[in-house]
Amino acid sequence: MSRRPVSRTMLLSLFAALITLILTGPLSGLVLNGYDFTTRFAAPLQIAAMVLILRFIAGLLPASWLAPKQKHEVEPRAPRFKTYQLVLGGLVLYLALASLVLFASKYWLAVGIMALIYVLLGLGLNVVVGFAGLLDLGFVGFYAVGAYGYALGHQYLGLGFWAAIPLAALLAGMFGMILGFPVLRMHGDYLAIVTLGFGEIIRLVLNNWMAFTGGPNGVDAPAPTFFGWEFKANVTQGGVPFHEVWGLEYSSGMLDAFIFLVLLAVVGLTLYAVSRLRGMPIGRAWEALREDEIACRSLGLNHVWTKLSAFAMGASIGGVAGVFFAASQGFVSPISFSFFESALVLAIVVLGGLGSVYGVILAALFLTLMPEVLREFADYRILIFGFAMVLIMIWRPRGIIQQRRPFFKRAGS
Repeated sequence: MSRRPVSRTMLLSLFAALITLILTGPLSGLVLNGYDFTTRFAAPLQIAAMVLILRFIAGLLPASWLAPKQKHEVEPRAPRFKTYQLVLGGLVLYLALASLVLFASKYWLAVGIMALIYVLLGLGLNVVVGFAGLLDLGFVGFYAVGAYGYALGHQYLGLGFWAAIPLAALLAGMFGMILGFPVLRMHGDYLAIVTLGFGEIIRLVLNNWMAFTGGPNGVDAPAPTFFGWEFKANVTQGGVPFHEVWGLEYSSGMLDAFIFLVLLAVVGLTLYAVSRLRGMPIGRAWEALREDEIACRSLGLNHVWTKLSAFAMGASIGGVAGVFFAASQGFVSPISFSFFESALVLAIVVLGGLGSVYGVILAALFLTLMPEVLREFADYRILIFGFAMVLIMIWRPRGIIQQRRPFFKRAGS
């Protein structure tokens, strides 16, 4: 176990502290007061000192502790559980998570809904980026298609919540295939630029088509109903109030609780479907395309339909997430579908681990729940959030749950 020289460790620690001071000084060391500002460098100096100490301690530790050798290949083995066992386990887990609605406040229900929406978005983008290796920076466009599909479908066609879910998935999947055709021969940075442009085109169309989408003013989205039951104090869609039917006291969190329960079930079904797709021929084709497209084509795989299926599947999941976003917010506008959303979803996929289904779920929960947990530290919340992301990428560069590839042993080895 080798250790770095103390002098070199101290030099690197001082350099890290200096960089921290340069980055945090303008953010937390300058306090605006009208047209003037005052300096407050105590906080940046404290942060820099903390970085200095932590970096020095880390430098004294054996290098093998910080970068342990990991096996990226695993021997294939038979499934541990049968299908009925997985179904029963999923039902028990769903009931355990569903019981949270009995204790959670309206605020935490809303946070939970957004966390599950980002889980859906992460699963969708993971199909495109993680499985097929197609860098997509315009994924927010499919998210917007699903949200506006529900809101505009209700406004012009009287479309309900339950009908909007499959229709939004089909509509977003169609947009995914439309995007896939022009980029069949593109790779890497060029593919990223084209998909980025696609996401911005959708946002600009929604923002400027005033007569149809309402432009910057947005459009209202109806609250979901269930068998004619409405989860509001006063009915607005010709149904009956849920709390009156069951003799309950009305609570403003009923609608959020209902959306949370439905969304939790949809996330579970999506997780199961994506996991099964990965082991099917189409999932193997996606992974072959990601590893080497030339070898994939030489083996006779149709790279055109493989790419289009990945775009369509990922876009469909994003469209479903858009429906739940519109239903939970009750209103959609173009400002909700900026490039920042695409970058956040891509960060979820990268932090979770490219191709790792469960890693994406953990990363989505981390990136959505951590800012809310740190809300009491309002002045340093984003700073702590950024440090946490940097640390994850340093010690887990392949994601929280790294994807390991199976291999086959030779006979007798």
